[in-house]
Amino acid sequence: MKDAFASDFEKVLTRMKWPSKDVSLAGSLEQEWTEGVEKLLELQEPELNVQNDHIQPYEEPLVLLPLEVMVKPLDLRFQYHFSGDRPTNKLDKPEYFLSHIMGLINNYNEFFATYLQPLLRTRFRTSNLSMTSIFIDSTSALITALLPMLRRKVFGVIPQVAKQPQLLSHFIHELMSFDISLRDEWGYDGGSGVEGWKGLTWEVLVKKDWFGRWLEVEKTFALSRYQNIIDPSESFEIDYESVEPSATKPTNAAIRVNDLLETITDRYRPLPSFSQKLRFLIDIQIAIFDLFHSRLVGFLDDYLKDTSSLFSTVQGVSSSGTKQKLPTEGIPGLERLIRVYGSAEYLEKKMRDWSDDVFFLELWEELQDRVRANTTSQGQKHRNLAGNMTVEHVADKTSAAVGNEEGGGALFDETAGAYRRLRVRTEGVITDTFVQQIRSALSAYGKINPWSALSSPSEGDELHLAISAELDAPVGLLSSYLSFLAKALAQAPLRRIARQVVLAMQAFLWDSVLMPSYHRFSYMGAKQFGRDVRGLWEVVDRFVGAGQGKVGMRRLAEGLVLLELDGGGGGAEALKLREVEKRLFKDNESGREVLEELGLEVLSESEARGVLQTRIDLNG
Repeated sequence: MKDAFASDFEKVLTRMKWPSKDVSLAGSLEQEWTEGVEKLLELQEPELNVQNDHIQPYEEPLVLLPLEVMVKPLDLRFQYHFSGDRPTNKLDKPEYFLSHIMGLINNYNEFFATYLQPLLRTRFRTSNLSMTSIFIDSTSALITALLPMLRRKVFGVIPQVAKQPQLLSHFIHELMSFDISLRDEWGYDGGSGVEGWKGLTWEVLVKKDWFGRWLEVEKTFALSRYQNIIDPSESFEIDYESVEPSATKPTNAAIRVNDLLETITDRYRPLPSFSQKLRFLIDIQIAIFDLFHSRLVGFLDDYLKDTSSLFSTVQGVSSSGTKQKLPTEGIPGLERLIRVYGSAEYLEKKMRDWSDDVFFLELWEELQDRVRANTTSQGQKHRNLAGNMTVEHVADKTSAAVGNEEGGGALFDETAGAYRRLRVRTEGVITDTFVQQIRSALSAYGKINPWSALSSPSEGDELHLAISAELDAPVGLLSSYLSFLAKALAQAPLRRIARQVVLAMQAFLWDSVLMPSYHRFSYMGAKQFGRDVRGLWEVVDRFVGAGQGKVGMRRLAEGLVLLELDGGGGGAEALKLREVEKRLFKDNESGREVLEELGLEVLSESEARGVLQTRIDLNG
């Protein structure tokens, strides 16, 4: 009966010039076409009901018999264009035959919507088939009828392109784009409803088992592109233009690695398989993150080795007596550290952003659901989630929160944590390097002792004091380092580093200049020391922010308030200095009261007494 009905229907199609552009249903042809469709649908309906009750997302759905007949000439045309040595049949151009199928949908959709859709609605609207798109919707029915010819072509081509990595990568990319178009532009669900259509890509990768080969190809390409990024010498130059002026500056390599990883996401984002997405994430993306992290760690370790190697030389002079340039000093040395810091911070932030992306959020939630389902008993906790990946392996690569009933966590927790630790470690090295070099630069200043010999100035001279010559080198180093860091770092890390440097300078100036027992200050000596300290503050304020120098040296700033009190003559200041001394040394309660009146909050009574004891006009 099927063959007979189909034969009669083919005769009608010939008379209506199907599938030419001049197709016509004029006169009695429409009635004959309608009768032919209805006979075939009625014959097939029991079979449709059987499949509809048990259809699965991975199952190839039945093609409606009228469409099976109508697609035959389209199939012959498809074989003509995309077989043999035709110019349209090229292994490297799968888009040719995929776009041809898309063209058929576009060309004939209106015809079927006009003539077939009412017949489907009338026949199936009261049956269970009314809820299945491929039986009740003419566009979905047409797509279902066209897929078998495409499926044969795809399955025939894949063994050939699989031998050539570039062709395989391109083929799968084009196939995924085709699947997306059917789902998004035409709303095709394969008749699976909420389960969704898995797509031809899924059939190739899972049913035909080509995923492993494709993953291998994509990983090879990704690693090759990664190597091309990090190999050029200019890759690890700092990029000052690609981010906001107020942001920490990454290297060219960090930016390009991030771009590569985002491209990889786009490659596997359309995959319907959770396991395949997880494999891509761990085997390629996180693997590249780990490689780049190791590279940055290597840079930092090299810097530290270079630093320690300095101890085997004497003032930078080799055994041959040739002067060596110390790569860990100056702006070039600091720049080496900033390259690591900026790269680590940039990618750490990008991972945080990725964790908030809907794609990765959904992947994380599905991972959590699957892990919980796989850990219902102690004996199942090592059950594989994707390929040979166990729950513990996945948790080690993604997040310790995998399977955590309390929630929280994200896919990039472990990787972002590694970059964060590297960033923090590098910031510590930057700070230590800066502190060490500023203390070294201050050493000459700590050795001078003119403070008691400086005589009182003429009226107004103290307003024009110049910074001590021995402070020129520290001021120059502080200025050049902070100028560089202010361009390379965001405000927060700049202030953290500057804060530690300022505290180190305060400790040096307090311990090595202000408080040694052999240092005594005349009034003019106190003023000169105060001018020198304020000179350092001015540099810090210029690059870090107004008031930051003084804020970082609050103890020394308060010490200067006491040190610079005028002790000469008989004016109000002299009386004030003597009164402060008297009350400060009377007892702790009296000392605290006078310090509060002077607005001093950080200095203890004993520290304040120690400062006043350095004044020669109080101890002469």
